[in-house]
Amino acid sequence: MTFLSSGKVNYRARIERAQLLAQRYPFAQEVLQFYTRLAQFQQKLFERLPKEWGKQGVAPVNGELRSELNLPVLLPHFGNFLELIRTSAPGPLSAEAKLLETPGESVWAEILEGFWKAGLHESPKDESEAASNAGEPLKEFLSRAFLQPYAEFVVSAMLPPNLTMVVCRCPRCNSLPVLGVLRPEGDGGKRFLQCSFCSQEWEFRRIFCAYCGEEREDKLPVYVAEEFPHVRVEACDTCKRFLRTIDLTKDGNAIPLVDDLAAMPLSFWTEERGYARIQANLLGT
Repeated sequence: MTFLSSGKVNYRARIERAQLLAQRYPFAQEVLQFYTRLAQFQQKLFERLPKEWGKQGVAPVNGELRSELNLPVLLPHFGNFLELIRTSAPGPLSAEAKLLETPGESVWAEILEGFWKAGLHESPKDESEAASNAGEPLKEFLSRAFLQPYAEFVVSAMLPPNLTMVVCRCPRCNSLPVLGVLRPEGDGGKRFLQCSFCSQEWEFRRIFCAYCGEEREDKLPVYVAEEFPHVRVEACDTCKRFLRTIDLTKDGNAIPLVDDLAAMPLSFWTEERGYARIQANLLGT
């Protein structure tokens, strides 16, 4: 089974795609402009990591991504990250960043290590569940956005795993998939899932729910909107979850992580019909 490493993580391509889509989709302009500033920070951090890493090996000895966290290389940059969020993000997120600027590195280390070990929480199924987790998504965003380039850097130094079966969670960090990706192969496309945290892709069956494993085709409707012909909404009527898939056979210039951010109306449409996303993207669009 094929496993695609992030390889050369191309933040420049992500940034340029976000700038292009901000012009194409005015309704997503604010989100994509914020993402552009965020990706610029992530790019700088990603490029500094190999220079500041130290003498220890990058790839974890036991092959488990979440087994260790190189805090000495991360903490000096977290204050600048919080400043960026405070000055650039929407109100509640900006306020959360401001609150965290004062406590300092001991609190920052606790927050980052907690997220590194626990991972992302699943998207809530309903409003009551969302209300019970109020406040946590803000800290989760800060940790996820800051640690993502670190995770991509570490994973790029690891050997690909040997996958002998279909898996619905990332083989590297056990996170849920944020996206599907259809990559051209022969006369059609091969389906991959993309991790919501470390951005890895792994091969996945075409007719198979990425959350509950449903494989009856009549239970797995696919929706495509005229405005986004290269973005598929792959739903499951058994578990009522959905996955957005970026079809690179229809738009080879798409950058899945970025094109997904711009497809905001598709989330509203599917949620109105009772489907919940398997895992929200970084900005919750």
